[in-house]
Amino acid sequence: MSHHLLLVLHLLGAAIWVGGHLVLALGILPEVLRNRDPEILLSFEKKYEKIGIPALLVMVITGVWMAYDFGVDFTQWFHFTNPVESAVSVKLILLFSTLLFALSANVFVLPKLSARTLPLMAFHIISVTVIGIFMLIVGSFFRYGGLSI
Repeated sequence: MSHHLLLVLHLLGAAIWVGGHLVLALGILPEVLRNRDPEILLSFEKKYEKIGIPALLVMVITGVWMAYDFGVDFTQWFHFTNPVESAVSVKLILLFSTLLFALSANVFVLPKLSARTLPLMAFHIISVTVIGIFMLIVGSFFRYGGLSI
């Protein structure tokens, strides 16, 4: 598969993932917190999850594939030896952070979600949104040869 097609699929996934989380954080969450109504949040999550999770999976697959295209295989991850490998590693750290927030939300927060626990869920939502934005920013550095750390 051509690198350009991988990039287009990756960017489409990013648009869905980051865009959906921005809608959630800036559009849905304020209403949820104002009304102290977790059902509004759960309704959005149920609809968004159907496209958000596949978008995340597309980004992971295409991201790893493109890393290999750049000559960065899994044996070079987290070594921070060159700008491209550093950008791949930072994106992977951000991905793992996202997965930890998702695990935390699904195991500890969502099963007990109520008006009282909404601030904790809001923290998770805002954190994943900010991480998504950082991933997008780091990804833009590939255009310039990677990330010098």
